[in-house]
Amino acid sequence: MTAVIVMASLLIDVALGEPKHWHPLVGFGSIAKCIERYLNRGVQNKYLQFILGASSWVLIVIVPTIIILILAQTISLWVGFNWWLDILILYLAIGYTSLRQHALAVLNPLLNNDVESARQQVAMIVSRDTDKLDQTGIRKATIESVLENGSDAIFAPLFWYLVGGVPAVVIYRLTNTLDAMWGYKTDRFLFFGRFSARMDDILNWLPSRLVGLSYAAFGHYQSAMKCWSQQAGTLDSPNAGVVMTSGAGALQLKLGGNSYYHGILKQKPIFGCGEEPENNDIQRSLSIVNKTLYLWCAFIIIYGTARYWGLS
Repeated sequence: MTAVIVMASLLIDVALGEPKHWHPLVGFGSIAKCIERYLNRGVQNKYLQFILGASSWVLIVIVPTIIILILAQTISLWVGFNWWLDILILYLAIGYTSLRQHALAVLNPLLNNDVESARQQVAMIVSRDTDKLDQTGIRKATIESVLENGSDAIFAPLFWYLVGGVPAVVIYRLTNTLDAMWGYKTDRFLFFGRFSARMDDILNWLPSRLVGLSYAAFGHYQSAMKCWSQQAGTLDSPNAGVVMTSGAGALQLKLGGNSYYHGILKQKPIFGCGEEPENNDIQRSLSIVNKTLYLWCAFIIIYGTARYWGLS
């Protein structure tokens, strides 16, 4: 049944894409903003900021997860099954089609030499300043986002569903959203967002390494593993560093480099190998994500079939 639920969720995502209105994660983000503005206002003590941030994580991650778990159990008692709720939640947690749409929305104006439109589109998927990016910078930002979000928005939710079902998916997806909102190393979020950022690091540790191996398998394997081993530690995130360096090596592309964030230049390492990306490399990055998804789906189907027939 697990394999059926995963396949159904992916097919719905491909068919419908991301909900355009009333997406639960959008509502969750609005609630998270309100809570942060209320609790993280005028607090100077870093220990108190950390405690408030950790308490906020419990309030808006664990409490909703418990509510969903109770709802699932109640539905199961009433009608005898709740598989449709699993499909719905996993569909909402996966961002495969959205990732492709955003990447192609950057690529299309690049193909027409419309740099300004490409800057506007890439600004929707990265947190760096994009108003001064040249075409190479836009390509790098897009490919890095595809590689990283492939792990965060596709494969990690699938991993956690296989491990712990709906509760694990909800905890992961909400934590990942909070990390994207509160995980900045700024005066405002350095301590308030630290707990959410660390939880995201923990939840992404194993999935990111499985994704790194998958990316390597569908590109230049030796380059991918060399870049991973030598360069992953130079990036800020212990997990994004793995998937981006492995992906860059698999594609044999040079990514990274200094970027502006909120008007401030941040020194960032160059990683990967080979040449700087061209337009077609955005498609290549999407292709490696596609192939990884096919691999994971094949594994899930084989594993589900083996369990069904009592072979595992």
